[in-house]
Amino acid sequence: MTSVKPKKALGQHFLRDLSVARRIAGTIDACVGMPVLEIGPGMGVLTRFLLDTGHDLKVVEIDRESVEYLQANFPDLEGRIIADDFLKIDLAGIWPGREFVLIGNYPYCISSQIFFRLLDYKDLIPVCSGMIQKEVAERIASPAGKKAYGILSVLLQTWYDIEYLFTVDEHVFEPPPKVKSAVIRLTRNQRQDLGCSPTLFKQVVKTAFNQRRKTLRNSIKPLLGKDAAVYSEAIFDKRPEQLDVEQFILLTRLVDQTMNQQH
Repeated sequence: MTSVKPKKALGQHFLRDLSVARRIAGTIDACVGMPVLEIGPGMGVLTRFLLDTGHDLKVVEIDRESVEYLQANFPDLEGRIIADDFLKIDLAGIWPGREFVLIGNYPYCISSQIFFRLLDYKDLIPVCSGMIQKEVAERIASPAGKKAYGILSVLLQTWYDIEYLFTVDEHVFEPPPKVKSAVIRLTRNQRQDLGCSPTLFKQVVKTAFNQRRKTLRNSIKPLLGKDAAVYSEAIFDKRPEQLDVEQFILLTRLVDQTMNQQH
């Protein structure tokens, strides 16, 4: 097999520029000795550089044709290819009891889902690096107060420090995507506990941004009803994009207290 045909249904855009692949692999140079899981290796353009680094590397690939290509062209990957859907596998079972790094030229159609899944395994994955749509990268890295700031920004910045590393042009892919791409790196921060329910925190963030143009006094009504006394607090005068992570934690505690009083 000489090459794999990109499949639109899988959102495949194969990176052709080896220098870009080398730079992406270099984003985890500091993770010496850690196992590495690559998502969506395709024809192995990034994989070859990851193999050179000597990491304990495994790859997860849903596309049967890509799996066959990797088996035929990368003998070093024998026993290291997980032919499955990343969104469905138990990540804790890949290297039981060990932390590992996540990397990839991520399929654009599921990039947000990949990052939500990362949050489910945040205590196992101290570093996540790779390429996604520029727009999504900007959203993830956006500070509070900016238009791009949203649900993904808050939830990821709660647990990870975000670095927007560099932008990648469309012409280095086959087929070229309609958007520019970007490489980002997420590094686990020191936070261990929110001081509130993580489930409620996520619910508060999502509820607030569901009506992002409204003040929190209006957008939080689905959780607290119309006439909660807590709405007199100044934080409810703000819109969701004005709140940083610490303020969202405070908001969640206020919501939690109010919900307990109401029952």
